[in-house]
Amino acid sequence: MLRQGRVSNAQRRALDVLLPRFGIPYADSPYDFDAAFGRSAPRFLEIGFGMGETTARIAAAHPQNDYIGVEVHTPGVGALLREIEAQQLTNIRIIQHDAVEVVARMISATSLSGIHLFFPDPWPKKRHHKRRLLQSPFVHLLASRLQSGGYLHVATDWEEYAAEILNVCSAEPGLVNTAAEFAPRPAYRPQTKFESRGVKLGHGVWDILFRVRH
Repeated sequence: MLRQGRVSNAQRRALDVLLPRFGIPYADSPYDFDAAFGRSAPRFLEIGFGMGETTARIAAAHPQNDYIGVEVHTPGVGALLREIEAQQLTNIRIIQHDAVEVVARMISATSLSGIHLFFPDPWPKKRHHKRRLLQSPFVHLLASRLQSGGYLHVATDWEEYAAEILNVCSAEPGLVNTAAEFAPRPAYRPQTKFESRGVKLGHGVWDILFRVRH
């Protein structure tokens, strides 16, 4: 479901002017991302990029890679489009649609070098746990979209959800953990302002990093 939220005037302008260039409409069949980016390069999927701060920083630091951002929240799409324009980034494309459908329909098997899910909605109330994105069927689908050597990287600041994600990923036969349990934060994942404030207050962040099993 598309989440509209409050869209600022600047975000609205970005949506009107930039989304036709950097957006990819949802399609019900495998998409030609080489054509969308105008090249063949290592390709990474970010699910739920929020306001796009991390996506833009990673893409700017790794111009040799291409990044597909999936987000349903309209202000976040507008915010990332503004970053793309401000930093003159050419290696990001945005799909504003449900991530499960995008992965199932638009992403070909064994086509991704990596998948990022940074701070997915933890749905903290127990009665809402069934809404959590990272459950066994979806993790299995994600694993099938990774090429040999590809990785799935999740970060969360909810310890209980982190433990659940670790268990789900560990049970996926197509994936193997890169660490004994939780991984150190890889250098490519920058700390957001929100995360930095939390760390200063003593809040934990857990990184889960699995690779395709050879």
